[in-house]
Amino acid sequence: MAVREVLTYPDPILKQVCAPAQGEEIERVAGDLIDTMRSYDHCVGLAAPQIGEPVRVAVVDLTGHPKVDEPLGLVVMVNPRVTARSEGSRVGREGCLSLPDLTANVRRPRAATIRHAGGEIEVRGFEARCFLHEIDHLDGVLFLDRVASITDDIFRRKTYR
Repeated sequence: MAVREVLTYPDPILKQVCAPAQGEEIERVAGDLIDTMRSYDHCVGLAAPQIGEPVRVAVVDLTGHPKVDEPLGLVVMVNPRVTARSEGSRVGREGCLSLPDLTANVRRPRAATIRHAGGEIEVRGFEARCFLHEIDHLDGVLFLDRVASITDDIFRRKTYR
């Protein structure tokens, strides 16, 4: 297990649709994702292509996050797929380690059901937003691809010195 470099846009791996994860690579990639995610303050999720691995593995951990009342804890998703999305949606601000200078207003479903190698989970609110953001990475989709208006919905991150 190791902390890995996080790729930033426009690295072409970030726009690839990932292959199914299998065999020994699952444990190796998942371990590196967890170590890398935990090495960043306030990071709640990371997907394999962000560390240069074009396979369908992502991790999310919202433990202790103020926007989630009862988080699922650390979830390692192997070959996830969204099986249901709520009809209602909500716009919320998103950021990403692969687009470190930007945040954007992104419309996402309020809830989703996700099936992965570890079973099926149902997520709502901010937790749904985070899980769907990471699954998007596995499909070569960045949050910028989901904004309604480039001029109204994308913002430079504030830097504090």
